[in-house]
Amino acid sequence: MKNYKSIIIFLIKFFVTYFLLVTIYNSYLQHSQEKEGVYKTASITTLVADQTVKVLTFFGYNVEAIQHDKEVSVKLVIEGEYTARVIEGCNSISLIILFISFIIAFSGSFKATFLFAIFGSIFIYVVNVLRIAFLTVMIYKFPEQLGILHDLVFPAIIYGAIFLLWVVWVNKFSNLKK
Repeated sequence: MKNYKSIIIFLIKFFVTYFLLVTIYNSYLQHSQEKEGVYKTASITTLVADQTVKVLTFFGYNVEAIQHDKEVSVKLVIEGEYTARVIEGCNSISLIILFISFIIAFSGSFKATFLFAIFGSIFIYVVNVLRIAFLTVMIYKFPEQLGILHDLVFPAIIYGAIFLLWVVWVNKFSNLKK
């Protein structure tokens, strides 16, 4: 049992953090979105869609985000064409929860863990908004490539960014490096 102490501690820290954050997030979702009658997405999902619009507008596209009237999502309309939708799973919060859980499970000093979790989460959020913006443009320009873009290319961007953050964390800041 002594040989597995660090693994057991890692698993306990990871799962306690993960389930605590997921519980908080699920409570937030229950209170911030409407799934019946008039649909309404959670404010964080709407914010991601609105920031995607700002990014694309900056690059000269005519884009708007519209609450979907038949589901809990926000439609992204580019140049008058409904191109993509932002759902709860697209807002990066679930990925940020996973990221933070891993950081805490492989914790370093309190200050390093806290700051890396905050700045890493912001980085993931920004990469995600840019990813959605780029995906929206690519689907608009190459609609026949939707499957490859949505299912392969763009998940690789966000998961790759998270993986790189984890590698940096473990090698530079966590107590594991000692």
